[in-house]
Amino acid sequence: MSTESGAALDAEPRGHRLVQGPRGLPLLGSLPRFGKDPLAFFERLRGYGDMVSWRFGRNDCVFVADPTCIGELLTETERTFDQPLLGIAFRTVMGNGVVVARGSDWRRKRSLVQPSVRPKQVKSYASTMTACAVELADGWSGGERVDIKREMAALTQKIAVRTIFGVDTPADAESMGRAMDIAQQEIGKEFSGLGAVLPDWVPTPGRARIKKAAAVIDAEVGRVVARHRDGDGERPDLLSRLLTAVDESGAHLTDQEIRDETVTLYIGGHETTASTLVWAWYLLSRTPHALAALTEELDRVIGDRDPGIDDYAQLTYAQAVVKETLRLYPTIWLVTGIAKEGARIGGIPMPEGTRVWSSQWATHRDERWFPEPEAFRPERWDAADGDETPEYAWFPFGGGPRVCLGTRFAMVEAVLILAVLARRFELAVDPGTINPVPTLTLQPDREVMATVRAR
Repeated sequence: MSTESGAALDAEPRGHRLVQGPRGLPLLGSLPRFGKDPLAFFERLRGYGDMVSWRFGRNDCVFVADPTCIGELLTETERTFDQPLLGIAFRTVMGNGVVVARGSDWRRKRSLVQPSVRPKQVKSYASTMTACAVELADGWSGGERVDIKREMAALTQKIAVRTIFGVDTPADAESMGRAMDIAQQEIGKEFSGLGAVLPDWVPTPGRARIKKAAAVIDAEVGRVVARHRDGDGERPDLLSRLLTAVDESGAHLTDQEIRDETVTLYIGGHETTASTLVWAWYLLSRTPHALAALTEELDRVIGDRDPGIDDYAQLTYAQAVVKETLRLYPTIWLVTGIAKEGARIGGIPMPEGTRVWSSQWATHRDERWFPEPEAFRPERWDAADGDETPEYAWFPFGGGPRVCLGTRFAMVEAVLILAVLARRFELAVDPGTINPVPTLTLQPDREVMATVRAR
């Protein structure tokens, strides 16, 4: 790994010492290097030390790679760190949902959304997850060629549409899916390009595309919300729960708030799981011993039937496959916070307004926490061996008060889908390297073709 002047490389913990990172260019700072390859840039910063100063445009920034410092950033969010105001593309799609909101507004929204994704509710959605996966498996046959990226996206879209909206028509999934694909691409382009520093009022082709995509999303969500409000009786889907939720004052979520939270849940229940499953199949196809261990567990735990929520706890290797996949290819690949007055990281004061960054991609691949970090080894997560990994060395769902509300949903969904499909088939992914593209989530850079082999 190459570094710029002043960087010291070693494998030992370097303590909480702020070191000078890349100087960058006047006005732009390190934005050009970041925009060219954000993942490689964060790994380069990690080479300087555990706390590194750098500039993003004109903004003073600090990158942290030590798990203790990462934990401080995540757990102090809302008290001494603010959520950053992300780009106009991100805000156009996400609105002011629970992922974006701050302060008392965030606390109110979290209290209204959280009951919809508690373990009891996730348990009720598990049968839908399994049923949709079985429908996909029933349509596959040995020797067939499939694009795993497309197949997993269609599957998780179907699950999201059924569990969130309580509907199952192709128009819902297709129109929302196309709009979400455009949105994700444009958010990634804006975040890593000049759009990240352009004022919101500057028109660009990408911003025009994001507005059109958001209009489609708004129309679809509005249509389904109206259908729910006109319907009779209680419905078990997530949207119905949001519509009936009330805060401490007895107030419901507004129409705009319903729209924002619905989109947030859709992305969390569809985009992230689809990406995780694609990477899991890719890694399993290249790691025969891991695939053999997974199929042995499936044969032993569920045999010739399809899995259910009661099997989840026993599918420990399947869970380890998902966790190791999220280590190597975390769908959410960075977290940031804006320092408030009095903020500190690692005992070092952070001037007000400093943007503090951390990257799951860089920390998850640090050999101090994960020996042979590039290797896919689900056995790392064997509880019987004891877990000496520091807290926040692995944080694919964030952490602290703003930890992803859909963590349980995403883990259960990924494990059950993997179990349904891997029990019946092996997916032999075509040879060749597939590179990650950091958009809203971490996506493969091309189609992922595989041959379906019946077990």
